[in-house]
Amino acid sequence: MNTPPAPAGAPPTDGEPVRIGALAPLTPPGWTEAGHHLLAGIEVAVRDVNDAGGIVGRPLEVVVRDTAADPQRAAAAVEELARLGVAAVVGEYHSVVARTAAVRADALGLPFLCSSAVLDALTDGPTPWVARLAPPQSRGWRSYADFLLGAGHRRVAVAAVPSVYWTSGTRILRDHLAPRGGDVVALDASTLAPTDLCDALVDHGASALLLLVGHPEPAVSIVRAVRRDQRLAGLLMGAPAGQPEFASWAASLGDDGAGIPFLRYLPERLGPFGARVAAALHERLAEPPSFVAFEGYDTVTVLAEVLRSHGQDRARIAEAWPRVEVEGTRGPIRFGRTPGIGVWQGEGAPVQVVDRDPAEPARFRIRHTG
Repeated sequence: MNTPPAPAGAPPTDGEPVRIGALAPLTPPGWTEAGHHLLAGIEVAVRDVNDAGGIVGRPLEVVVRDTAADPQRAAAAVEELARLGVAAVVGEYHSVVARTAAVRADALGLPFLCSSAVLDALTDGPTPWVARLAPPQSRGWRSYADFLLGAGHRRVAVAAVPSVYWTSGTRILRDHLAPRGGDVVALDASTLAPTDLCDALVDHGASALLLLVGHPEPAVSIVRAVRRDQRLAGLLMGAPAGQPEFASWAASLGDDGAGIPFLRYLPERLGPFGARVAAALHERLAEPPSFVAFEGYDTVTVLAEVLRSHGQDRARIAEAWPRVEVEGTRGPIRFGRTPGIGVWQGEGAPVQVVDRDPAEPARFRIRHTG
């Protein structure tokens, strides 16, 4: 799809560019597929902003830095971008990395609009400098727990590796399930071989296993071991963090990767604006865009509106978070304060539990909305 021409009367983009920074995991050990989807959304949005006249006639320019899922590399990138004079920073996918970036941006007085990371504690305390587009982990993972309860799963096991993000997710699930008669058993995927993990699942009588691990490994090995263990034929596997969303999951696992529910942040049906952007993202990526690509696009949409209405002064950008309201690809976007969360939190993002249809793994089925 070709980008629509600028609206009639849109001023040409010339003069000194308005520069913003962008963080994304583009090389291993980062989840590079998610990083490239995020960056595609950011870059397509920048193109669309400039085609529509830029920032009051000035072109929007993005300076990209690869975090490679390394928190210290992200902190250094934020410092560099601040020195380069960017008006604000957007992006990042990995929660632990985004947290380090957010803390550094807060210390420097640099506005940071986080695109995809969901960890509730993105900063140590309240800050005016940081806003987040994605829903917090507590909201998404509670919705996932509701899906489990609705499907009759009370005895849930999690196979996790050490991480602040996975530990937080396990706590959210346990706190939500326990008052409703559910139980969560934690299994250490960093020490248990996949076959030993299968034995532990049988011993605990779990009816569901959640994969709180990296992809491709150990996720692929665990899925294959469970699929081939006849004792676990009725076990539900799930991946709340969204690994099955991406094409590499299907490529690694084939039919074994279907029927594994995960969280994604899309509405049941896109409106005309979202559908137009979806087509542009599909063309850019040469594959269907993930929800992460839409998050990247919407992040720039929000920041461009703030820059148009409030200018490039960093303090004024930070002051604008609670005042901005724009139409995103997935619905209206606004920000507010959520108890227990220190950043300006995007409100109203759609939450779904989805899986790949076992009868047609390229097709997604909506299992629950929250």
